[in-house]
Amino acid sequence: MKWSWKIGEVSGIGVYVHATFLLLLGWVALSHWMEGRSLAFVAAGIGFILLLFACVVLHEFGHALTAKKFGIKTRDITLLPIGGVARLERMPEDPKQELWVALAGPAVNVVIAGVLFIVLQFTGGMESLSTLSVTSGPFLERLLIVNISLALFNMLPAFPMDGGRIVRALLAMRMDYMKATQIAAGLGQGMAFLFGFIGLFSNPFLVFIALFVWIGAAQEASMVQMRSALGGIPVSRAMLSDFRTLAPNDPLASATKLILDGSQQDFPVMEDGEVIGLLTRRRLLVALAQQGQETLVGEIMERKFEAVDASEMLETAFARLQNCQCPMLPVKHGNQLVGLLTTENVGEFIMIQGALGAARGAGAEGKSWRLVRQ
Repeated sequence: MKWSWKIGEVSGIGVYVHATFLLLLGWVALSHWMEGRSLAFVAAGIGFILLLFACVVLHEFGHALTAKKFGIKTRDITLLPIGGVARLERMPEDPKQELWVALAGPAVNVVIAGVLFIVLQFTGGMESLSTLSVTSGPFLERLLIVNISLALFNMLPAFPMDGGRIVRALLAMRMDYMKATQIAAGLGQGMAFLFGFIGLFSNPFLVFIALFVWIGAAQEASMVQMRSALGGIPVSRAMLSDFRTLAPNDPLASATKLILDGSQQDFPVMEDGEVIGLLTRRRLLVALAQQGQETLVGEIMERKFEAVDASEMLETAFARLQNCQCPMLPVKHGNQLVGLLTTENVGEFIMIQGALGAARGAGAEGKSWRLVRQ
């Protein structure tokens, strides 16, 4: 995620903090200063928020490590002002596995709350909840209440939050996965509308959560719909088969001419019939600005790249295209380059398939209507 800094790594999973998280720390510092007018009070407030977000990180690792047991890797965990986001490479296809992954996060908060409760019992017990506020009250007791709140809030059926994923998993055990996702997404957007409405009259922070839930639900539903559309289709059906290539000894001027002459922006670099690199539009523009158009392609091309086989399933290949965050994947049949797979081409393929499906549906409906009239 852009504007994020890595602060650590556990079990091969990088932990990042987003720049907007600093806004939260600034707000906490300001609110504590206005209430206590003391640097010690401000430091205590920031310390509490940092410890709270340590619990959020543990929550996300609950998801990540459970997913790892099912063979699913986690790209990274990013801290945002509204919480944490663990980016899994993919969601479990088995609804039961998704159920366990979704439950693992809130379960971590319940365990933390349980440990804090035991500690408080051995150190003098809990005080009345009436003494607690956002900025005051016993430190451990506030942390206990916050962890319980995190567990309960994440269990709300607001897809794509944990509770919404649990709903999707339970529905998917009884119906088609895409239909289950659409129902869960609709429920999530309904909850988002409720959050936003309440936030307008009480807590503006709920409005931001509402936007996050609304956009997340729409994106998740769209992604599942795309996976369904790509299922069972080989890469050869959607690849770009009319393409241009470059040689490592070609000057960048040749690449710029090819871009201006056609619609292709990224090029495989060939030598002796083999793909040895990729020249992306981004690298080309940087090199043109710094070195000029006489620079050779081989000097700036990307030498590390992934390729797919023409017979590979499009759904899997598209996931690889997204995970590598590269503009294209060379498509091979044996050792021969036969095409290119790009995000734009996959999008065009889906739109064409959707239009054809609509046309077939309209044709079938017209035929049925004619039979009825007869």
